Amino acid sequence: MAKEIKTVIKLQVPAGKANPAPPVGTALGPHGLNIQDFCTQFNNATKDLGDTIIPCEITVYDDRTFTFIMKSPPAAVLIKKAINLAKGSGTPHKDKVGTITRAQLEEIAKVKMEDLSANDIDAAVKVIAGTARSMGVKVEG
Repeated sequence: MAKEIKTVIKLQVPAGKANPAPPVGTALGPHGLNIQDFCTQFNNATKDLGDTIIPCEITVYDDRTFTFIMKSPPAAVLIKKAINLAKGSGTPHKDKVGTITRAQLEEIAKVKMEDLSANDIDAAVKVIAGTARSMGVKVEG
């Protein structure tokens, strides 16, 4: 007999740095999960990814067990990393904070491909380019 799903929790946690403090503790605590157990499993799975933000989807079952799926980092985080940017522009249409090349967009699109609704790499690049523009990053090519 399959376990019954109680809820699905979505979190964004820095790789290898999950701990029982908020936001992890406050998200998992009300569902009666072993928070330290999740933190240990997540940190072991992400210890080689530096301090990149990793979105994860935690499926909670009614017997207080859980499984989780890790997604690729948010496009904005990957764009900032690619062009060494501290943060996006406060007024993206007026103030440009950096420039990104087509090659960099393709690299990011390859990482994000499985989480995007795009059918091919060109469509994925357009999605990432749109995110870059909304951050105030000039897109070349």
